[in-house]
Amino acid sequence: MRDYKISVAMATYNGGKYIRTQMNSILRNLQPGDEIVVSDDGSTDTTLHILRSYARGEITVRVLEGPGKGIKQNIANAIAHCKGKYIFLADQDDVWTDDKVKKVMEYLGKDGCKLVCHDAKVMNGNLTEVLMPSFFEYRKSKPGFFKNLLKNRYMGCCMAFDSSLRKHILPIPDEIEMHDQWIGMKNDLWRGKSFFLKEKLLLYRRHDGNVSDFSHGTVGEMLKKRRVLFRAMFRRHKKKKVKKQKRK
Repeated sequence: MRDYKISVAMATYNGGKYIRTQMNSILRNLQPGDEIVVSDDGSTDTTLHILRSYARGEITVRVLEGPGKGIKQNIANAIAHCKGKYIFLADQDDVWTDDKVKKVMEYLGKDGCKLVCHDAKVMNGNLTEVLMPSFFEYRKSKPGFFKNLLKNRYMGCCMAFDSSLRKHILPIPDEIEMHDQWIGMKNDLWRGKSFFLKEKLLLYRRHDGNVSDFSHGTVGEMLKKRRVLFRAMFRRHKKKKVKKQKRK
């Protein structure tokens, strides 16, 4: 048994088609004492019924009412309610490999590492065809604040981080585009070491119902989004600095 607790934070919305497969893959990675915290943004399909069927298992599954403000605030709600020392993010429709947690925990928390982002295979909806053998190769993934400001390499469903990072990432600003880029770069900014693990520990399912998108828009749109992100990040950084000075 581990001497620490793991929380899995998941945001759901009408994910009934795939969520049972994902839940089963996550549960195979967890131990008694761990938890799955789900924030559901008003699903009208079978999602809630499926999630509640796991309530009597060995692993705690807590289902929260989401804020109804989209994916960023839905995942933020799940993160805010996690009780574990380490927090793993999860989409509702992917599949974890059976050794995902074990492999990630070989690096997370060691030598100052506060965040791990691992590689993934991008699959079709039925998981019968590999669309991208490596997300890292596709995105040229590397850690670093400015590298990820110019081009985001963080993918939320492949991330796990120390819960001490939560006070820096919450609340997630409404105006930014992506929560995963925000989380990764906040860790970089606060000098938390990030590690990009090259092992493919997730089957990332691409289908018509995906909330996230790999497209980037025009160069002008990208530059505008980066300016918004940069301002939001340093506005938060400045506020925290002022608060610290007032406490002294």
